[in-house]
Amino acid sequence: MMRRMGRPGLVGLAARTAVVAGTATAVSGAVRGHQQNKAEQEYNAQQYEASQQQAAMNAAAAQAVANAQAQQAAAAPPPAPAGTDVVAELQKLAALHEAGVLTSDEFALAKAKLLS
Repeated sequence: MMRRMGRPGLVGLAARTAVVAGTATAVSGAVRGHQQNKAEQEYNAQQYEASQQQAAMNAAAAQAVANAQAQQAAAAPPPAPAGTDVVAELQKLAALHEAGVLTSDEFALAKAKLLS
């Protein structure tokens, strides 16, 4: 039997083409799978980071609300003692001021204290 030298026959060419095509398909499938895995990992990392940032912002907002409430509670004037008639006290202060017992500054200070 004699073998041909040179170019392969039709069957050999078809076999080589099938091997090359199969290898290319396998490689491209592996590359696509790797790219999908990488994209999924990046997406999951971004979602985790976003959730951490949201949790930090929620904590900061809650702290700010608590601080604002504490400042409002501290800045609120104490309620007038029960039974104190503010109008009567203001009239007494005005009478003392007109009589010259209280100076204008003392009258203003006592009035502010009474009204707060």
